[in-house]
Amino acid sequence: MSKEIIIAYSATSISIFGRLIFMSLLYSRKSTNIYSLIFCVINMVSSSLWITYSQLVPDTPLLVRGCSDVVLFTISATYISYNRYIENKPALKRVEESDIQL
Repeated sequence: MSKEIIIAYSATSISIFGRLIFMSLLYSRKSTNIYSLIFCVINMVSSSLWITYSQLVPDTPLLVRGCSDVVLFTISATYISYNRYIENKPALKRVEESDIQL
């Protein structure tokens, strides 16, 4: 195996590991931070461009990194959006018997 391939897959592994740390922090803090959501969306667009580039210049490690980033950032963005929805969801008014007029 060549040194270039080892370096490329090592960089890909480190990148994916970093994304997993980001996701664990989001999960442990139940993040609803709009900046984290914007960060995820921008990185999804960037990763999509890297996927396109990795197809133009046949580069499998870059393709793996781009695809894994898109998947992980999509999961993170969905999680943040869900938490924002739950946090901002208007509470349903409880109807009590005394409120009902017949």
